[in-house]
Amino acid sequence: MEHKEMNIKDFTPDAFGLKNKWMLITAAKPDGTVNTMTASWGGFGVMWNKEVVFVVIRPQRYTKEFVDSAESFSLTFFDKKYLKDLGYLGKISGRDEDKIAKTGLTVVKKNGIPYFEEAETAILAKKLFVQRIDESAFLDKGIIKQWYPEKDFHYLYIAVITDILQKDK
Repeated sequence: MEHKEMNIKDFTPDAFGLKNKWMLITAAKPDGTVNTMTASWGGFGVMWNKEVVFVVIRPQRYTKEFVDSAESFSLTFFDKKYLKDLGYLGKISGRDEDKIAKTGLTVVKKNGIPYFEEAETAILAKKLFVQRIDESAFLDKGIIKQWYPEKDFHYLYIAVITDILQKDK
């Protein structure tokens, strides 16, 4: 099955329904190497009068190097049958092995942006903004205690959606 481009106006993600659904954040370095990570935090919205995605990446994640060096990245969403692969990609670092090859997922590219052939939906996005989440900005200090005991605050990325690719069913 092939991915078809979808008009952004026809895309109606169930952002809260995605809460329990993992996605992959994937990017390529200028030399063409690709890395990915499993994530579940992020969102869709409008910022600066543009349709955007919001994702967060901790500083120690290897994929952060790839996202930082690329102009764009992809978010991919999968059928439940890929949960084992997504779990593996979330536990193993690409620093240690070619983890993508061990899953059997297939990297494809559109306009140089990597995504996965097996994904139900691929969202391609161009970075607009990045900033480390600042500890002093938290009004609810309990969040720091619960989610950042090691003070490894995420980096927030806001990216404009350039393409939405939907698997033909």
